[in-house]
Parts: sequence; C-alpha cells; structure tokens
Amino acid sequence: MIYSQQGFVHEQSRGYVWPEEENVLEKLDNWQDLKFGVLFHWGLYSVPGIVESWSICSEDEEWIPRDSTVSYEEYKRWYRGLKDQFNPVDFDPVQWSDVMEKAGMKYAIFTTKHHDGFNMFDTKESDFSIAKGPFKNHPKADVAKFVFEAFRQKEFMVGAYFSKPDWHSQYYWWDYFATPTRNVNYKIDRHPERWENFKQFTFNQLQELMTLYGDIDILWLDGGWVAPPRQDIDMDRIVAMARTSQPDLLVVDRTIRGKYENYQTPERSVPTEQLPYPWESCIPLSSDWGWIPNATFKTPAEVIAMLIEVTAKGGNLLLGVGPTPEGIIQPEVETILGEIGDWLKINGRGIYNTRITPDYHSGNVWFTAAKDGKTIYAHYVPDNGKEIPSVIEWEGNIPGKGSKVTLLHTNKPVKWMVDGNKTRIVLPVIKNHTNLPLVFSFETL
Repeated sequence: MIYSQQGFVHEQSRGYVWPEEENVLEKLDNWQDLKFGVLFHWGLYSVPGIVESWSICSEDEEWIPRDSTVSYEEYKRWYRGLKDQFNPVDFDPVQWSDVMEKAGMKYAIFTTKHHDGFNMFDTKESDFSIAKGPFKNHPKADVAKFVFEAFRQKEFMVGAYFSKPDWHSQYYWWDYFATPTRNVNYKIDRHPERWENFKQFTFNQLQELMTLYGDIDILWLDGGWVAPPRQDIDMDRIVAMARTSQPDLLVVDRTIRGKYENYQTPERSVPTEQLPYPWESCIPLSSDWGWIPNATFKTPAEVIAMLIEVTAKGGNLLLGVGPTPEGIIQPEVETILGEIGDWLKINGRGIYNTRITPDYHSGNVWFTAAKDGKTIYAHYVPDNGKEIPSVIEWEGNIPGKGSKVTLLHTNKPVKWMVDGNKTRIVLPVIKNHTNLPLVFSFETL
C-alpha cells in the first residue's frame, strides 16, 4: 500500500539487526504492544503552511516548491525570517495529549529539530529556536519539555525526532560555499576541523535532549544521508551518552541498517508482506507532515484500514499530525481521530498487544493473534463505499470445533460454519454501525 507523496521519502533499509541489550529488547517488545502512535511536525514551516524544511533545499525536485519570483538566497532569508513571526500563543500540549489519548494512540514522537535547523527546544547551542523568538517570554517557551510532560502524564511512550543534518548550522551548510544539495556543502577531508565542530554540536544538542527533558523512550533520528562513510557523526559515542541517561532507549537511526536502527520506518507506505522484526509505517493524516491550509485528510475508515493491515503484517502505525501555527490540534483533525478512538474502544483487543499469525490475510479479512497465540482476531475491512455483506467468509484460521466466534462490536457470539478451508460468518442485524471494519475473536483448531 503506497499513499500519495509530497516530499522526500526514505526508503526502507534492507535487513535488520536485533539489539543485544536485554533491557532494550524488553522495551522494544513493549513498544510493539502499542501499535498506534502520533508524529508531530511543528516548526517554522507551520507559519505559512508549507512543506517542512525542504523548500530551502535547492535541489530541482517537483515536490520542493519555492517562490519562483525571488532568488534562492532571498527565499532562504525569507524562510529563516519566519522565526520572528512564529508566536503560537494558543500552544496547548494538554489538548494535544487529550486528543491523541481519545484517538487510542499509545506513543508520541515530537519533532525537536527538522532539517532547517530550527529548534523546538531551548538549546544552548543555537539562537535559532522557538525559545529565542517572540515566544520566548511565554511560560511554555521550551516547547518540547511541555509536549513530553503532557504525554507522559497520559502514560504514553515519548520520543524525540531529531534531524541529523542541520541546514542552519555553519558547520553543515557553510556560507563560504553554495548549498547545492541536502548534503554538507564542503569537503570534509579538506575541512576536518569544521566537521569535528559539527559532530560536537550534534552531540551537545542530543545530550541536552537526553539529560534535561526527563524520561525519553525513543530517539528517532532523521536524515539518513548523514551516515558513514562520508558523513560520520560517531553514533557509537552518541548512543553511549544517550543510554547513560536513558538506559533502555530505543534508537531509530532511520535507514541505517545495524545496531542503532532498533526498528525500521517505511515512510508513506506499508510493506507488501508480513515482516518478522520490529517496524513502523509513518504516514501523515493529510498529504503533508505539518499543518497546511485547506488540507484533505484521510477518513477514519482509511486510517483504521491502514492500522489493521500494518498490525496484521507485524508493524506499528505512526500517524503524522501537524498542529496549527497557533499551537493547537484543529477541530477537523480532532473529529477524525475521535472516530478512530471510538472504534478502538470496541475493537482494540484485536490491535493492541497482538502479534503476527502465519495466515494473516484472506480477501477482505486480516488476522492478528493474541501474544499467547490462543486467540485469533479476524478483521473484516469493507470495500470503500460498499455495504457490509450479510455473510463474511475467509480461508485459513478455522475456528476450533465448538469454539465461540464473538463479534467485538456487540460482544456477542455469531453463527458460523466451515466449508472445506472456508469459514463463513452469518452477521446479525447490527445497530449503530457506521460501515467501519468488524472484528471477530475465536480460538483456532
């Protein structure tokens, strides 16, 4: 399943290396129980409602929009000048956490710094920060701190998104040269001291996040082109520091196969097949990660169908939501997420704390299994715009003889029969149903 794309999309890394630390493996297993999380992109790009960061990258790509009436350098100055306008006086992280809790989400990742280098936390390493502009005197000026606290209060796992490239830092995009691509714009072997400064700058910022912002469960590192051998930032040193303060930290060095990619992150897509290791599809609710005006959003039915497919294939779904420039979750998004949460209140048993089962897909039906393997959940996903038929059938995962098949929507047993390798379910009349997926639980043979 691949969704419409806007912006750079990370490809999925090939292969997986399991962590060796027992506490990290335990945390990873707990994370796999959660299934549904939120990723917040919020920054300078939210002020005009444009694609995050990428418009200041001078690569000639269709998805990198920029005002063609001004020069690149003029545009970059305009974009960076948005720091003097970003004043989200309605910022309400408790509202964020209330909305996401009602949506049935269980973990939250917040963008502390995107590629543009604008910091959404009170870093001592740069003045290019929400805490240094017109918002500086607000009691919640150290934005990341209050986002993390609001979600911890709801017992969410919390994660810090952090961009490894920094297009504002003179140690990465040096003004002495032009900035032709997303990469460092000087030759590291000719200017090794400048790269060492960048490595230390990155280390220092991550040290701030890992030591001054409470318990962090996930370090979600973006910008996979910053990696050995060409752009080595010494991940061994960074992770050793981070896990001194956060011993069971999950590190997600996106697309960099190895011991620091604790789970994979296919972007805007769902793998074609079931995967036997930890992964997460990150997909925005609209076409963009951040807030844009007049956005078209995925429907509750579309998100629930994604969540079911992702879960049946062994992953988690990380849904991208962009808070408004004023600092709240807009009503349209709250309504959509609320409907998803209402469905999960009834059917969440088939999603949370489940694992894969070998026969995981049959027609419109996807299967998940309880962690002990004793209970199977069959998720019927109706075709778009079509009524749910009175008889639902699937192949494989046959209920055990005499087993009770329960429709979670009513929490009552339904009539069923077996014909060869097919199970047929006869649906009763269902009151107050909105054509969203139906979930059945049963024990197999």
